[in-house]
Formats: sequence, structure tokens, C-alpha cells
Amino acid sequence: MSTLTASPLAPLLEQLFDQADAVTSPAFSGISRDERERLMRSKTEYLDLYGRLKDLWLPVSRETGALLYMLARGTRAKNIVEFGTSFGISTLHLAAALRDNGGGRVITSEFEPSKVAKAREHFDASGLGDLIEIRQGDALQTLSIDLPPSIDLLLLDGAKSLYSDILDLIEPHLAPGAMIVADNADYCPDYLQRVRASGSGYLSVPFADDVELSMRLR
Repeated sequence: MSTLTASPLAPLLEQLFDQADAVTSPAFSGISRDERERLMRSKTEYLDLYGRLKDLWLPVSRETGALLYMLARGTRAKNIVEFGTSFGISTLHLAAALRDNGGGRVITSEFEPSKVAKAREHFDASGLGDLIEIRQGDALQTLSIDLPPSIDLLLLDGAKSLYSDILDLIEPHLAPGAMIVADNADYCPDYLQRVRASGSGYLSVPFADDVELSMRLR
């Protein structure tokens, strides 16, 4: 048994995924598809958009959660950074891998206070809270300071338009062989162009329907 598949985490995650599937948001459904697409790609209105989405869980899929655990375990990660905590489902998968690796730290950032509060409850219930540092505020500020010298895994799952900006902050700390998982990266074409470019220092491939998986080569 692993931390991911044992109690208390396994039943907690099942409960959280079920809750996430059941939640709807009138604020979100009231935004037209074209407006939603525009806001998802905006570098100036992301706080407004995600403020409107504060009731939605916006979790990774069950499959992506398992992928995160496997990547962190397989690379024996010790230091992980996450952009976009939401209610903490992805964070829990990463922290479970750290527990099974013998310890470490997930630094995760979320600007919506109500989500931070609920995520903390979930972290406490999981027994993994000692491995997680949650930073409240705009990640362009919270992830610009006090990072470990070497980061083994980066998860990008916040405002899609900021993926390149967040990578700018984290890149100097990425260890050779560090993995980057970018959820719904199609909304940030400049990020995809960057990590897929020849000579970029990354090896990058699309993975499943909604994930870009990249490795830092140097």
C-alpha cells in the first residue's frame, strides 16, 4: 500500500473528487463561451475570472492526479512547486508522493482566501499538512521569493495565461531532469511554443487530452 491508496487519503480523495463533480457555479454558467475563452487567455483579467470561479473546484482529473503521484515518486522528488491550489486535490497527490519518498515540501499558491481555508482543512484531514506550505495571494508575488535552490517538479494549474510568467520565476531553480506538468496548456500558446522549441532546454510532449508534460534538460 502507498499513502495514495491507503486511509485516510484514499477515501478523502474519493470524497473530494465526488464533491468537485457535483458543484456548479451560476457565475461561471453566466459567462458566454466566447467571453470565457477571452478571459482564460487574458494576462490582465485573470484575478477577476478566478474570483468569479471561487465556488468551482477546478481540480485535475483523477488520471492527472495519479500521474502527478507517479512522476513525483519516480523522480524521488523532494521539492515541488504548484501554481493553483484550488481546494487542494492535486496538492494532496503531490504530498502523498513526498511522504512515500521520505519527506520534502510542496509549495503551493492560491489567491482566493475561501479556497485557501478549505484546502487547509483537507490537508489537515489527510495527515499530510506537515509537507505542504500554502501561500495566499497572486502567484506572481508569492512564488517570486523564498524558493528552494533546487526544484524537482512544477505543476502549472492556475491562470493559464500566466504559465510562461510563472515558469520565468521557477526556471532558475529547476533541477536537471525536473518535470513540469501544465494542465490545459492550450490556453497559453506562448508557453507551448517556449517549451517545445528546439534548443529551449526542455523536452516536451502533449500527454492525454489536457496536459503538457515537459522535462528540464539542463
